[in-house]
Amino acid sequence: MRTLLIVYQSMTGGTRQMVEAAARGAALEPTVRVRLLPAPDAQAADLLEADGYLFGTPENLAAMAGLMKDFFDRTYSLALDRISGHPYATLICAGSDGHNSARQVERIATGWRLKAIADPLIVCTHAQTPEAILAPKVIGPDDLKGCEEVGAALAAGMSIGMF
Repeated sequence: MRTLLIVYQSMTGGTRQMVEAAARGAALEPTVRVRLLPAPDAQAADLLEADGYLFGTPENLAAMAGLMKDFFDRTYSLALDRISGHPYATLICAGSDGHNSARQVERIATGWRLKAIADPLIVCTHAQTPEAILAPKVIGPDDLKGCEEVGAALAAGMSIGMF
């Protein structure tokens, strides 16, 4: 049995919907155990016990969420040289762009020597006013399907030893 660890941060629900969809897709693979943890709860031990990762973060002020950054800050050195070669994917719920958030996660994953299994999946909500930024997000079915497919592909590849 392999373990897929999904670490995420979500303030208005968009990223949570995305990672839950990915978890549903991954759960279709019977030989992969899926663990879904909010970033504040995830520890280095969780990384070390997992065989693959999915990181989900909103874009906040053109960067990954602060609590996601905190997760990486707390775990980076403890996992360094101990998770090399593990597969990962990234989901980003963006208000306008999301690419800087993707670059930040990619740089950390590169330092850990993780293997990206797909380009980051960025869902843009176009939230640009204070009201829209703070409002609960609803991710559309097509975008959720894409998230599900990322989770399923990651889990399937882990299951057959592709990654």
